[in-house]
Amino acid sequence: MKLGEIAALVNGELQGDTDHEVVSAHTLEKAQPEHLTFWEPRHGPAQFPDTQAGCVLVGLKTQAQGQTLIRVSEPRSAFAQVLRVLYKDSDPSTSVHPTAVVDLSAVLGTDISIGPMARVEAGARIGDRTVIGASAHIARDAFVGSECQIHPSVCIYSNVHIGNRVVINSGAVIGSEGFGLVFEKDHYERFPQIGGVEIGDDVEIGANTCIDRGALDNTRIGSGTKLDNMVHIGHNCQVGKHVVMAAQVGLSGSVVVEDYAVLGGQAGIGDRAHIGTGVQLGGQGGLLPDKRLAPGKAYWGTPARPLREYLTRQALVNRLPRLFEEIKRLRAKVKELESS
Repeated sequence: MKLGEIAALVNGELQGDTDHEVVSAHTLEKAQPEHLTFWEPRHGPAQFPDTQAGCVLVGLKTQAQGQTLIRVSEPRSAFAQVLRVLYKDSDPSTSVHPTAVVDLSAVLGTDISIGPMARVEAGARIGDRTVIGASAHIARDAFVGSECQIHPSVCIYSNVHIGNRVVINSGAVIGSEGFGLVFEKDHYERFPQIGGVEIGDDVEIGANTCIDRGALDNTRIGSGTKLDNMVHIGHNCQVGKHVVMAAQVGLSGSVVVEDYAVLGGQAGIGDRAHIGTGVQLGGQGGLLPDKRLAPGKAYWGTPARPLREYLTRQALVNRLPRLFEEIKRLRAKVKELESS
């Protein structure tokens, strides 16, 4: 891809040869003349580092003599935009593999691809230009929208509605039975889970993630939300738009997560808890059942506390060994004074 084309794509200002061509991307340290990379100082002004890259995407005010640059307002975002073009997946074959099992009553859109050993059950509907990977299972009456990417070994249960341009990675299970139990006399019985799952447009679901169907109403995932690998969404959860959850986040049943919230890895949320719009919860943070986090604030710890309060408490905990030694010395001094 020529640098002139890249500059036009990201609406950037090119310093260098418009006809120079890059074929791939690499890190700043390892990039060679055929590579594109990016640089943005993490903490204030910094000197531009040495690199052999063919071109570097940088901020608008970056200066580097003799280096080919494309100046943009957001280098990281522009770099991602170029990567989507440089590494665009080749168009899949629009066919149904001979080993796939597709019920005659399933409704298939145009230009779809269904891989080896995949199964599409009766009444299922699949939108145009959607790709169903090998050994994926689309259950009875499930709906998958247009331009979706369902990777190998995904399982989509009945009463699941998936929007357009959704990506579901391998091993994910959508619409499995929620963990609903009723204690009767001396044992547990299952509480029937008869709800479904609704997933909005442009959602990405990581590998081995599980989203339970609702007990009576539907579990919902809003448009633009991104779930990392091994995330668990319990029954009846209501997750808003453009929410981000890192690996191993777990939501108990009936949790509400409002739009634009960010949950760090291994965060655990108790049942019926409520997370406000734009909340940031740090990794391994925990929220107890029925508790609420106010919108627009950062939290950390278990139970989750405002970030400043959490850091203050941690600083005090770190001082405890020194304080303990001081108390021992003071006690010894008091004992010495009392015996004199």
